[in-house]
Amino acid sequence: MEELKKDISIEESKADFSFRKYAWTQFKKNKPAYYSYKVLVFLAIIAIIAPFIATDQPLYCKYKGVNMFPAFSFSNNCEIKDPATGAIENIQYDIADWKHMEAETIIFAPIAYSPNKTDYDNADYVSPGGKQIFITAEGEEMEIPAKFRHWLGTNKAGEDVLSGLINGTRVSLTIGILSMGIASLIGILLGAMAGYFGDKKLQTTRGSFWTFIIGLFFAFYYAFIMRSFELADGFATSSLSILIQLFISIFIFTLISFVFYWLGKLVGKIGFLSHKVFIPVDSIISRAIEILISMPLLILIISVAAIAKEKSIVNIMIIIGLTSWTGIARLTRAEFLRISNLEYIQAAKSMGFKEFRIIFKHALPNALAPALVAIAFGVASAILTESALSFLGVGVPPTTVTWGSLLNAGREQFSAWWLVVFPGLAIFVTVTIYNLLGEGLRDALDPRLKK
Repeated sequence: MEELKKDISIEESKADFSFRKYAWTQFKKNKPAYYSYKVLVFLAIIAIIAPFIATDQPLYCKYKGVNMFPAFSFSNNCEIKDPATGAIENIQYDIADWKHMEAETIIFAPIAYSPNKTDYDNADYVSPGGKQIFITAEGEEMEIPAKFRHWLGTNKAGEDVLSGLINGTRVSLTIGILSMGIASLIGILLGAMAGYFGDKKLQTTRGSFWTFIIGLFFAFYYAFIMRSFELADGFATSSLSILIQLFISIFIFTLISFVFYWLGKLVGKIGFLSHKVFIPVDSIISRAIEILISMPLLILIISVAAIAKEKSIVNIMIIIGLTSWTGIARLTRAEFLRISNLEYIQAAKSMGFKEFRIIFKHALPNALAPALVAIAFGVASAILTESALSFLGVGVPPTTVTWGSLLNAGREQFSAWWLVVFPGLAIFVTVTIYNLLGEGLRDALDPRLKK
């Protein structure tokens, strides 16, 4: 028996390796998807190094013989002692006037402006090709040097648009990926349970089933209804508070459910309650999906986001993630319905493998292809949702620059076309490459579509 198990594992690993190689070859043949993948990698690199390529703090500065690396430093200040006089000068990195500092050597970032930092000399909507000025340390006005130029213009406050776009890349990609990470975890887990167990595979005693159902109501009541004020306060206080309160509620829900689960085992031994019944896992999860799909999700997201006293990226990720899992769950469920009756699943059952191992080690890897496609499309949808929320002013905090907030700034001045065109292009390109990636994955992961 052990030799048979080893042989099955070896064959599965070989098949998995060959299919991954085949899928990658097919994906590369799809040129739009393959180039979209490269563009996405480029955007990810931009998002990672954004604080170092768009910042008003120099990458390197040598001042009075002291070497400083403000953009890379974890500290926000540096004390410099004048060797001649012995006087100590304290330089605070975030407010120092680096552009007028008489440094021996200074190297600025490619974009020498941070988001939300105002250039008062070029405020009030300076266009990319318009006249931009620079005031020297002596107070003289001159044409702005190329290293300080606003290549995509400024907004009303004089904030650099290109710096906002670069830093907005990190915000948009982070929200899109992490929110879909939450949605994927929920959708794949519930879809796998619904598809694998169905309505006629998971059996328990009548007493155990109804005790557990009653326990779910008690768990929900004590974990969420009784703690509604704590959850509301946490939601209105900060992102950390809502995460802590949600964790406490989930822990209480799990603990009470677990207690009623074991209590149900005892109740299930009593006479009439000991009869076996099937648990309609598929019906329960399918009805939950239908209820959530029937809701106007954008209005629901806007309503929940507007309730929060403090606007936060974490809140947006949680809200989008908790409302975007239905499509992933439906696709995963459909694949599990197909896979659960295949020969290798039946063989695993006949060898006595536990249900947990069959679901997550044998069935799930072969059922992920449609879910991966849905996740790729879902990231694009999450980015659009975040942009819409920021455009409406109910998304991330005002101090956080996003593509949606840049578009929102363009509403105040219709002649400032650059505030609409460039953020709009960024959103369009990012959403398009995710859609092309989704289509490429769909074709590459379907063995029936051989090219």
